[in-house]
Amino acid sequence: MNLTTERHEDVLSVGVNGRVGVSNAAAFEEAVRNAIEDTDRAVILDLRKLVYIGSSGLRAILMAAKFANARGAGLALCGPSEQVLEVITISGFDRIVPVRGTRADARAALGV
Repeated sequence: MNLTTERHEDVLSVGVNGRVGVSNAAAFEEAVRNAIEDTDRAVILDLRKLVYIGSSGLRAILMAAKFANARGAGLALCGPSEQVLEVITISGFDRIVPVRGTRADARAALGV
């Protein structure tokens, strides 16, 4: 797993590359939490390069979303592959966290 971050105004975008599963979910969650600043109004996890996510990865996203929400920022996902989207929808996770096709659509879903 590899993460990249970029900030545009008060929106943090985190690109996720590789796999998020049992072996690295805690590190993933910690990295996302550490990237979030108090001034961020929104966090977008860009999943275009994510090839696999397991239940532990979904839990890490949920915990990061709660962390962001506690700081007044929403969290959304964008660009998941068909395989990753299937895991997200089968688990019902898409009813908890907005999932959109593009960063722009994710920003719109968060109202920023």
